[in-house]
Order: sequence, then C-alpha cells, then structure tokens
Amino acid sequence: MSSSEGKLIIISAPSGAGKGTVIKRLIKMRPELVLSVSATTRAPRKGEVEGKSYYFVTRMRFIEMIENGEFLEYAEYVGEYYGTPVKPINEHVENGKSVLLEIEVQGARQIMALKPDALTIFIVPPDMVELERRLRGRGTDSEEKLAARLERARIELEEKNYYSHIVINDKVIRAAEEISTILDMKG
Repeated sequence: MSSSEGKLIIISAPSGAGKGTVIKRLIKMRPELVLSVSATTRAPRKGEVEGKSYYFVTRMRFIEMIENGEFLEYAEYVGEYYGTPVKPINEHVENGKSVLLEIEVQGARQIMALKPDALTIFIVPPDMVELERRLRGRGTDSEEKLAARLERARIELEEKNYYSHIVINDKVIRAAEEISTILDMKG
C-alpha cells in the first residue's frame, strides 16, 4: 500500500470464525497497519489499557460525542455504549497510515454507508460444523448461549456479500496471507 493517503480497512466475521486471531497474525506481518481503538462506557477489565484497548469514557461524555458527530458508528450493547471515534481514524488515513477496523456487521454497514471507498473483508469459517467446534472448544458458553451464538452467526454470514472480499479462515496463517495480498492489490 504505497499511496500517500492511507486506507480504511473493515474486517468482520461471525463469532468463532477466528477474526481476532487472523488480525493479530496480519498485524505481525504488516506492522504498518494501525488497529482502530473503540470508545466504550463500560469499566476497564483487568489488563486493559486506556487508549490501547479502548477509550474509556463516561456515559455523559459518550452521549456528548454522539451529539457532536464524533463517531463513525456506535451501538448500545448490554447496557453499555461502544463506538468508533472518527478523528483518530481520519488523522491516521490523512497521514498515509491504513487503519484496520475489527467490527461487527451492523457497525460495518454504518461505516460502509459513510465511507464507500473503504476496503471490506469478511472472514468466514470453513463451514458451520467447524464454527460450532471452535465455539464449543472455548468452553465458555452454556448450550443455550452456544445455540444463540450459532444462530447469530448464521444471520451474520448472510451479510458476507456486502463485503468486497470474503476470506475463508481454514488456517490462520493462510487467511492472514490472503488478506495481506488483498491489501497489496488495493494499494
């Protein structure tokens, strides 16, 4: 990616598709990429760092940011707000850095409407059997929650055709290399 202006790169995937693992590998391969940092009203968890994990803000400040148009997208989830601040993204892109947004499908659709030139990538599991195996392997969900995650994944997978590229995560290294190749093509 050699242009003087950076690119906005949106990566989405259903839960269990391995998006976070692929992105970690991609950033090791492409350290010039900047990972977007979201803002949230929830309290920091152990090990999270202000400005690196999230921007932690009060509910009042978040609402003020909404009113001031400071988000590319935002949503309320389980009583807390989450959003993508527009200013740092614009600054990075204007300075020639490409920014990676790891984001769920609703937020991605909001950003696609505002930034139609964004590069969009949807990561899919090889199949639903593998997706269920990965989710079960986490060992964190009850059967009820697992069923809900799988149903949500089916719904999210229907969104894949809104993205410019679909990458199958059968092997993390291969998927990260495919995304890196896409970034080079779109340079």
